[in-house]
Amino acid sequence: MKTRYVKENAVDLIVLDMVMPKGINGRETYQQIIKIRPGQKAVIASGYAKTKEVDMAQESGAGKYIRKPYTLEKIGVAVKKELEK
Repeated sequence: MKTRYVKENAVDLIVLDMVMPKGINGRETYQQIIKIRPGQKAVIASGYAKTKEVDMAQESGAGKYIRKPYTLEKIGVAVKKELEK
């Protein structure tokens, strides 16, 4: 299960890819994570255009969406912004 690490460890921020193997996406993973750790901070990453799934993840509390390929500066700004919330 993709959430096992979060069950056992507190983390400041998670960077979630929207497309993952084995039939679960970033939104579904984030929704499982916030059941374990309500308010968990996250940044959404994807190589695809922003979708309804991304919108739904953000409505659940996930932060900024960044599109691949991202630069260190772009991901750094997204992480900083989310951690400052």
